[in-house]
Amino acid sequence: MRLVNPPGRYIDDIARNTIAYVLAGGKGTRLGSLTKVRAKPATPFGGKYRIIDFTLSNCMNSGIRRVGVMTQYNAIGLLQHVQRTWSHLVSEMGEFVYLLPAHQGSSNGWYTGTADAIWQNLKMLEVTDTEHVLVLAGDHVYSMDYLTMLHDHVAQNADVTIGCVEVPQRVGNQFGILQCDEDGRIHQFIEKPDDPSPYALPSGNVLASMGIYVFNKQMLLDLLHADHQDENSSHDFGNDILPKALASHKLIAHHFKNCDGQPGYWRDVGTIEAYYDASMDLIAAVPKLNLYNKHWPIWTYQEHLPPVKLTHDSCGHHAYAKDSLISAGCVFVGAQISRSLCCYNVRVEACAEVHQSILLPDVHVGANCVVHHAIIDEGCVIPDGLEIGEDAELDAQRFAITENGVVVVTKAHLAQLV
Repeated sequence: MRLVNPPGRYIDDIARNTIAYVLAGGKGTRLGSLTKVRAKPATPFGGKYRIIDFTLSNCMNSGIRRVGVMTQYNAIGLLQHVQRTWSHLVSEMGEFVYLLPAHQGSSNGWYTGTADAIWQNLKMLEVTDTEHVLVLAGDHVYSMDYLTMLHDHVAQNADVTIGCVEVPQRVGNQFGILQCDEDGRIHQFIEKPDDPSPYALPSGNVLASMGIYVFNKQMLLDLLHADHQDENSSHDFGNDILPKALASHKLIAHHFKNCDGQPGYWRDVGTIEAYYDASMDLIAAVPKLNLYNKHWPIWTYQEHLPPVKLTHDSCGHHAYAKDSLISAGCVFVGAQISRSLCCYNVRVEACAEVHQSILLPDVHVGANCVVHHAIIDEGCVIPDGLEIGEDAELDAQRFAITENGVVVVTKAHLAQLV
């Protein structure tokens, strides 16, 4: 019997013989106060989703139904979300999404690096009949058919295949940078170089690793065992395993395209600016990341909520929302919403103005407020009349603010304000 994906595609033998590890345990410190009490992959994104939903949806849509999710810091919310969303898989058919918290692996310690996280959870790999291992990050936003990459890996007879995209040189120091020949064979892998310019392509960009790897199972086992014996290793794929493997193994670059064949949209939303920009990308009239693709749905868990309601206030002021994404359960009473993204259960009161902002779930914006160029964290209640994003000096005293002027407001900030 062959399983069928939600879009109607059959799951082929390569997908059946692949197991995926999703690395979802990083601290996410560059997201600042947004990840103070939650894991980065559990951060709300796109109105109704969590960041990890994109990676796990890609797995399901690609026919990869055997997945281990490795968690570590602030994991409670992430664990709850994954259990609620992915508990429908049929174990009798060999499908699963296992949660693999730190301290549960072989060493009973924190994961010290990306490779160490898989080393500590080798048991799942050793007892599972599989040929290929897909290693993924749980904190990136994109839609990708992993099956295309797996077929490329097999066709190239590669030992390791690395998913890659072009990024501007100015941000190249945030990624692993690849150099490869015309056939796609990688000859250099430099993790987060201080100066990426020597590795520039004719386009002026650099070729960056997406943190997506396909390994042949036995080769991965051999590499991990050798790395574990190396006392000088940081036990990380980018820093240690991949650069060393270049000398003895065939590493191939897979240039990412979207599931519709167009140049791939992929964002590491690891900073406030990147998170804000990626959210604003969704508001475009024709967004580069298509949340409405019925052939590549993004799956998530969400409680049953009532429809969005826009109504007038007691003075007869009518609410309106334009050029925005509005999620279920939102109520706007005589408020004005423009170029903004509102997650579920957001309420905005009379004569309030919200512009170019992201309101996370359960936010309540009081009457006569102004919220501009801001991210309001989950559960925040903005007092009546408060202005955010209008006075940079005042915002810097009360809240967190980025170099480009994005204001981040959390419950802790509001408590100090009161």
